[in-house]
Amino acid sequence: GGEGEPERLADCYRNSLARADEVGATTVAFPAISTGIFGYPLDAATDIAVETVRSTPTSVTTVRFVCFDDTTLQAYRERLGR
Repeated sequence: GGEGEPERLADCYRNSLARADEVGATTVAFPAISTGIFGYPLDAATDIAVETVRSTPTSVTTVRFVCFDDTTLQAYRERLGR
């Protein structure tokens, strides 16, 4: 975890939103990026995902966070409720 992982993860979301803007997409869906096989801690990844999407200027009007299990769903519900 000493290679700038939080910023790199945030860049995934920012870059995806930028690409969506480039093609005129108004809806995007994100999985819990890096929390599976890459083992990024779920709580930290969820904080980064939600904060980055909320703070990134974009024309996207709908963002869906796709959760493949109840633990991930609960993490996103908690953070989105803040």
